Amino acid sequence: MSNRECQKVAAVSGYRRQRNPVEYIPENTMDLTKSPDTVQTPNIPHRNMQNSESTVPNLEPLAENTPPADRTSARRILPDVATEASPEIGGKIDRVGMANIEVMARIQTCDNQVLTLPAFADAQVDLVDESKKGIHMSRLFLQLQKSLDRESISPGMLKELLTELLKSHDSISRSAHVAIEFRLPMQQMALKSELSGWRHYPVRIEASFADGQFDLRLGVRVTYSSTCPCSASLSRQLLAEKFESDFDSHRWLSISSVLSWLGENGSLATPHSQRSHVDATVRLTADQSQLPIELIISEIETSLNTPVQAAVKRPDEQQFAQLNGSNLMFCEDAARRLQFAMDDLSLVSGFHLEINHLESLHPHDAVARVSKGIDRGVRFRDG
Repeated sequence: MSNRECQKVAAVSGYRRQRNPVEYIPENTMDLTKSPDTVQTPNIPHRNMQNSESTVPNLEPLAENTPPADRTSARRILPDVATEASPEIGGKIDRVGMANIEVMARIQTCDNQVLTLPAFADAQVDLVDESKKGIHMSRLFLQLQKSLDRESISPGMLKELLTELLKSHDSISRSAHVAIEFRLPMQQMALKSELSGWRHYPVRIEASFADGQFDLRLGVRVTYSSTCPCSASLSRQLLAEKFESDFDSHRWLSISSVLSWLGENGSLATPHSQRSHVDATVRLTADQSQLPIELIISEIETSLNTPVQAAVKRPDEQQFAQLNGSNLMFCEDAARRLQFAMDDLSLVSGFHLEINHLESLHPHDAVARVSKGIDRGVRFRDG
């Protein structure tokens, strides 16, 4: 920001900058260094106080030796409705708190870099004391911010955060839940060329503590291309029938004539393909000290072989077309490939996979689901 821009900001905010860059003196304020006789009070509009005795409390004067802090608390004590009031109807609440809190999250990558990323978080507890009207949501917010500002997200950090949330509601809550969602940037090399580009992968972490048990689920969304095996077979049939019709009367064919024919008719029919994605949720084993986000993403993309590409030139696009042709898959095929991959990971104790092929043939989607050890996956904010 230039000096002129800084001056504009200072003028708009109502402050004048002094020689000491740390000192800011608001406009229209009293100079307390002057004697009372020379101080001019600011011209501040005020309401007519006539006949307002009924609206002004009659406060007894405080003793001259009363400390300033005691004077403030003696005059004005803020009500605490959540603690002091009683609910109209009793009942336990499974989960209450805040969702979609704007935060910054520290993420440690596989090469030990620490990224600070914008994120959204949920912080909630249960309410088992039926005599309490509500919880202290500000306590959840402040503890969440404190933990995220202090260290990178890890299983240990999340467990400690949940413990602190319960301590802040020790007498009324028995379980706590935290969710953090962000997009992890990862650089992706092109398939053939020397180009590279960035991909942003949606990631959601959900951690809960209930009945003395810590539960941690890591969710990622990976986007890929799927080409329909049935459509590919039908396309090949049309091509074969066209070839037979055009060359039925020929006793022999030269390679050059076949190549020429394929150049003209090879795209007589093309199978339909579509952008697809998998929402993969894994439960990590108890001995994991870090979150293997990049490893899970890599395993998924390697199993499917057709992840969407960032930087693409013609050689890269041709390679992508070949990968799609050699990896034809229904949503059932994708589900089984990923099931096999997750079963093979020793750091995963359970998983839940939701596959969604956004069909180009239909106005609806083709979906599949497979799980092991856990009954549900994480739910991303955009559905």
